[in-house]
Order: sequence, then C-alpha cells, then structure tokens
Amino acid sequence: MSYNWFAKVYDELMDDSLYSQWLQYTQKHLQPGATLLELGCGTGILGIMLKQAGYDLTGLDLSEEMLSLAYNRQLESKTMFPLLHRDMKDLSGLPPFDAMVCYSDALCYMESEESLKTVFKAVYNGLNKNGCFLFDVHSPLKITDFLETSFHAETNGIVFLWDSYEGEYPNSIEHQLTFFVENEEGLYERFEELHKERTYSLQTYQQLLKEAGFNQVKVTSDFQDSFDGVNGRRWFFEAVK
Repeated sequence: MSYNWFAKVYDELMDDSLYSQWLQYTQKHLQPGATLLELGCGTGILGIMLKQAGYDLTGLDLSEEMLSLAYNRQLESKTMFPLLHRDMKDLSGLPPFDAMVCYSDALCYMESEESLKTVFKAVYNGLNKNGCFLFDVHSPLKITDFLETSFHAETNGIVFLWDSYEGEYPNSIEHQLTFFVENEEGLYERFEELHKERTYSLQTYQQLLKEAGFNQVKVTSDFQDSFDGVNGRRWFFEAVK
C-alpha cells in the first residue's frame, strides 16, 4: 500500500479531536512508564502525545513517507522516540513490550483473516506476560457509511479527490484517491492511489484473537465504556496476554 501523496495531506484530513480521544483511551488502560509499541504510527501526532504523557514509546509503520513526516514532527516538537520501518506482521527481533496499540483502523488494511491473525500472533508473542493490546477497527456499519461519502478538498497546492466504492469482499471498501499536484511551472500533475480496507464480524475478531492466544478480550465502541453493536462505528478491543 503506497502512501506517497496521501501522507502529505493525511494530517489535513484527520479529525484532530480523535488523537486526544485515543490518548485518553490508552491512559484508561495503561500506566505511564510502560514500554509501548505503536503499530501504524503514521505521521507521529499520537506518538508524540503518548511520549509526552510518560510512555516509553516506539513507533512502527510500513510507510517510509509517513515515518519521514513523523521524524520531522519529532524534531519540531523536540520529542524523540525510535521509529521503525517494518511490517506489523513481523515483530521478530524486537524486545518484548508491556503493551501495543494500533489505532485509526490501521488493521482494516490487512487483506485477509489470515493476515490479521498473523498480526495478532506477532503481537501476542511480542508482549510481556499480562501485556495489553489495544486497537480499533471499522464496524461493518462504518464500511456502509463510506459508500455514501465523496470528499473533495484543496490544501498546500494539492487538489484532492476521495471517492469510495464497494470492495470485492463482504464488509470491504475501496478508496480511489486522486491528487492534482502543482509543479514549479504552475501546472498540475495527476497522481492516483487505491486504498483497500476490510472489516469482519465481531465474532471473527474474537475468534482470531483467541486463536492467537488472547483469552481476555473486552470490546467497546466509539470511545465509550460500553459496546453498541447496532450503531457503533468504531470498535475498540482490549486484549490481555
């Protein structure tokens, strides 16, 4: 999955309020000082907040573009922590962590149940005893919402078009991203990226976590302390080793 141009406009498109909510959700479950690995750390906004909140943080992402922006943000904020360019499906060779987090539906980019289970197993093996894995995913209802969404914007010399279509699998979506980027001559060049997301039933997530080794799993939705299986758009999982 390429994030070349999307990485450059990602922060402009994100709802800033989500970062403080992810931070608060993390603080409900983890004590400051815990060794923490953020999977899919993106451009580093949440990572800096977690580091400043007292966590011994390491960030990991598959996108070099995202990591480059995260490093620049670290320099600007004078908040440094390790950044790893790796696939979250392979955490071998890393030290064990007290906890891992994976937010902003990054796990919905896993292409299959088998890939998702591989991540869960890698996380389980990479946690200390009683370690905690916190993550969120889109609910099937949120995937349906995407079909009614078309977004167009302009920022920093980039005209950005985002249209979503039903994917090839149940509860999947394909985001067609088109960028018109102004060059030095004042002309616009066109670039395209295709992003695919997929989610599963609640029972599937619970079963895959169990098969990976997690026996203590709590599910909530939309940053609340309870689970809304009817109207919830973002499901949260707390899995303990």
